[in-house]
Amino acid sequence: MGTHHYNLSEQFEFTGKVKILSIVGILIGVGAIAYGFISDAHERTFANLLLMAYYFACVCMSGAFFLAVQYVAQAGWSASILRVPQAMAKTLPIAVIILLAVIGLGLYTHNLYHHWADPELLVEGGAKYDKLIAGKSAFLNIPFFMGRQIVFLGAYSFFAIKFAQWSGQEDLHGGLDYYRKGFKNACIFLVIYGFTTPIFAFDTIMSLEAHWFSTMFGWYNFAAMWVSSLATIAVIIILLRKAGYMQWVNNSHLHNLGQFIFGFSIFWTYVWFSQFLLIYYANMSEETVYFYKRFNNYESWFYINLILNFLTPLLLLMDRDNKRSENILLTVSIVVLCGHWVDYYQMIMPGVFEFGPKVIDGKPGSGFGFIEIGIALGFIGLFTYTVLSALSKKALAPKNHPFLQESLNHHL
Repeated sequence: MGTHHYNLSEQFEFTGKVKILSIVGILIGVGAIAYGFISDAHERTFANLLLMAYYFACVCMSGAFFLAVQYVAQAGWSASILRVPQAMAKTLPIAVIILLAVIGLGLYTHNLYHHWADPELLVEGGAKYDKLIAGKSAFLNIPFFMGRQIVFLGAYSFFAIKFAQWSGQEDLHGGLDYYRKGFKNACIFLVIYGFTTPIFAFDTIMSLEAHWFSTMFGWYNFAAMWVSSLATIAVIIILLRKAGYMQWVNNSHLHNLGQFIFGFSIFWTYVWFSQFLLIYYANMSEETVYFYKRFNNYESWFYINLILNFLTPLLLLMDRDNKRSENILLTVSIVVLCGHWVDYYQMIMPGVFEFGPKVIDGKPGSGFGFIEIGIALGFIGLFTYTVLSALSKKALAPKNHPFLQESLNHHL
């Protein structure tokens, strides 16, 4: 397979049905948010906004992580597909602004993080005084909490933008200078990312239930965000190929992506089960409350989570030929993306609504309907619009990448 078969200057044109559908999705999302506030379902609306804003940011963050891993590994196979994670990385600042706005407004309106953000919880002798929360107040206080969010997300965004910029400069000027910059900064980014993403997950998600904690929760979230990003990259590349773009991507590239999705789905399951087993075996009430709420009031979601995120990739991607099949890999990737929506739903909703999607013993739960589906469609539309807009700005092949020829002739 020679490089002369390929038009390495081809650019994606973001027009037609995809653009219209993404805008329609955004409008549905805006309508769902408006409906949530008009119908006085403020907490439910904020919980769903947090779910999707966090998901959006995590997928884009992990796009930057993918780029950094390829730099540090000096990987050749992935050189020809880097424009897709670069487009995700370039979208990260938009995702960050939305996530910070949701968190800030959720704190301001007391619809999120009320387990620790209410100042009355810290007043010793007061009616709401909570000794445990008061003991955590040096870490869980609004200025420090928001400061950490801004610093972490700002750092991720800075590196994400720089990785994309250096690749663009490499296209214009050639040589190895920009690749070397990317390599050096990827090493720095991976250290920062590795140390801070668990804290980011502790803050954003685990603190919704501030009385409970797990030291494995950060790595559980890391596994979820990483495999979601890999599935997103696979979906975009396969759909681009079906639309006639990126014909240099062959079954061996798909095989690599399939291996990653398979492997890290197993890793996600390993961390999930390790966390569950330790809590189950120790049987300490302050720990088991987390799974008690989920198993009793969100039981169907509990099992759906494992079926979508473990059994589906395990059974369908174990076979070599399946990893190399466009249609099977596309199907599994979409299932995994839906599965991690369920995963985040399981993480977030019981922390806000203990009693599940239905009314249980007269106690209202979160409900499930247009708000959940509409906000999810809105963020899917927004992600599609922003990422594909970014993707359309440059040629789909990084023509001066030092390992491009290796990638174009990649065969397993």
